Amino acid sequence: MTSGWFDLGLRTTGPLAAQLSAAFEDMFQRADFKHKRFMRLRKSTARKMVQTLNEQLLLSGPGRGRSPIKQALRGDLERATKVQIIVAYFLPTWRIRRDLMRIARRGGNVQLILAGKSDVLVSQLAGQSLYRRLLKAGVQIYEYQPQILHAKLIIADDVVYAGSANLDQRSLHINYELMVRFEQPEMAEQARAIFAESLKHCREVTREEWRRSRTIWRRFKQGWAYWLLVRVDPYMARRQWRALPD
Repeated sequence: MTSGWFDLGLRTTGPLAAQLSAAFEDMFQRADFKHKRFMRLRKSTARKMVQTLNEQLLLSGPGRGRSPIKQALRGDLERATKVQIIVAYFLPTWRIRRDLMRIARRGGNVQLILAGKSDVLVSQLAGQSLYRRLLKAGVQIYEYQPQILHAKLIIADDVVYAGSANLDQRSLHINYELMVRFEQPEMAEQARAIFAESLKHCREVTREEWRRSRTIWRRFKQGWAYWLLVRVDPYMARRQWRALPD
């Protein structure tokens, strides 16, 4: 298939389904931003972790406090030896980038499937500005070719993340996001099979090819996109959120 979007769905039952439903209702009510001004300055209760029988439901939203998604992921990356990631928008924090490069440098395997086609060109350009250092560290980068990439899947050894969050500034710090964390070998095997099938439709970005393709104009566009999404966009989003009327 060469049209449409490539996405990933997850079917759940039991206690997790009930928690997902409750989390959606809570986030949907929060999204109208009808909060008192002083509430916006407090630690956000939208950022939390809910433990079910075999899974963790990680919720993140605007406000103060640490992102449970980022905290959990960094903890898993610290001890991981094999990491496979599919994300549509790739602009992680420098600490997550450092974690990925450390895994590769110490002999681990890190593979990224990123967008070859994107509905947000500026996000794609910003993510590509990070390729050079990642490739130099030994991270393997692939770009999905047939469709616009919108899937989100993270596998770190036997831990699997699936949900709404990308690895970018908005998902980790601003947007209302939801991820489910599974620590199950069986689930990891299924996730790795999905990753392997997706890899068949990707083009690998090699270090030599990337170096040759980076013209001055291309570097300028990627640098500008990075500055816009890492510096300007988060600042403007937080400013708009704080300025909302009571």
